[in-house]
Amino acid sequence: MKAAVRRSYGTPKQLNIERIETPIPKANEALIKVYATTVNRTDCANLTAKPFIMRFVLGFFKPRKIILGTDFAGEIVSIGSDVESFSIGDKVFGFNDVGSASQAEYTTLTTENLFLIPQTIDYKQAAASLEGANYAYTFIHKVPIKSGQKILINGATGGIGSALLQFVRQFDVEITATCATKNIELIQSLGADKIYDYTKEDFTAVKDQYDFIFDAVGKSTFGKCKSLLTKNGVYISSELGPYSQNLFYAVSTSIFGSKKVIFPIPYSKQKTIPYIIDMLKKGIFTPVIDREYVLEDISKAYAYVLTGEKTGNVIINI
Repeated sequence: MKAAVRRSYGTPKQLNIERIETPIPKANEALIKVYATTVNRTDCANLTAKPFIMRFVLGFFKPRKIILGTDFAGEIVSIGSDVESFSIGDKVFGFNDVGSASQAEYTTLTTENLFLIPQTIDYKQAAASLEGANYAYTFIHKVPIKSGQKILINGATGGIGSALLQFVRQFDVEITATCATKNIELIQSLGADKIYDYTKEDFTAVKDQYDFIFDAVGKSTFGKCKSLLTKNGVYISSELGPYSQNLFYAVSTSIFGSKKVIFPIPYSKQKTIPYIIDMLKKGIFTPVIDREYVLEDISKAYAYVLTGEKTGNVIINI
């Protein structure tokens, strides 16, 4: 089979398309023919081993898994002897932030990593519904969102932000979002009530007040946003922040002061993906797709995602 392989951490230039043996599923695994995957922020962290803490998960000196890919959508073509909950021919998707080895024609996964794709969703939409939405779920379930509150989403056009905006739209709240000029119409269509064009204005310079500030791109800080929070407001970022400060703030603000920082440690896939499936079925959530690449051009896809300018999701068609 063909696979995107890297044997050391580094840049997209480290990626090569190689022919390797198709994996054989173990007793508790299924062999998936992959039709679509994405290149996302987690994949980029797995490629570059940045932040450095990634090395403690992936392998300190070199990656233990040579095939990249965290999410996938495809069809089961073979199952192990102990697999009872899935059958050959099932259309499945899933996500594993430490790696699913899914940027390849085939991958093997245990059944707890597999979920049936809703019938109305195609492979590309399924793959685009995972990584960002998985983290977006965490944002809205770490805080008690109530009717009438005001919420700001910084970076509403990324994989996390575009899913988060749609999830938050379910609540009777006022949503302010930030995006670039080119995405204003998109963000309006997804449900933002007010928009700041970050290429022209700094949302932290305007003294509005919010119950929750969701930094879906990690490009602001609690220090910059603190004055914008209401008395009991909460700041959540998708990143650790400069010098991993958000971990410190999550502890210190839980003890001192009324304004809080919460670090969004992800929930298990058994919680997040069934929720995503329900949102897809109800039409509440539709994943945003920016660009599509073939497997042979995957290094170009990584280079684009690393610019930080993608909108929604970047698909790899296999």
